[in-house]
Amino acid sequence: QLQASGGGLVQSGGSLRLACTASPVSLERLAIGWFRQAPGKGREGLACITSWEGRTHYADSVKGRFTISRDSDKKLVWLDMNTLKPEDSATYFCAIAHASDIVSLVPEDYTYWGPGTLVTVSS
Repeated sequence: QLQASGGGLVQSGGSLRLACTASPVSLERLAIGWFRQAPGKGREGLACITSWEGRTHYADSVKGRFTISRDSDKKLVWLDMNTLKPEDSATYFCAIAHASDIVSLVPEDYTYWGPGTLVTVSS
């Protein structure tokens, strides 16, 4: 089971850290992507990280503010979000890519999705 957690209510300019975990497997050998979806909008790719090399890629909308990383045990993937804006409010999802070395923010390149976590940024 894939699970995104760590969402909540934060003021504009604040920070949140989201976690992506999976049970019973480890995320070490998987490429992971973070996405979000606001009400009435499509799913937006934000950041991704490959498995072995740990290559990362970001959407322009979050570059410089969000950071994707793996923890030292490689059992989970973080999304650190800084300088949050009201337009960042959405449900955030993590997903597993169909290949371990893929660098993509296209939702169709991800085959397994967990339930999202809600992030609300107040102005």
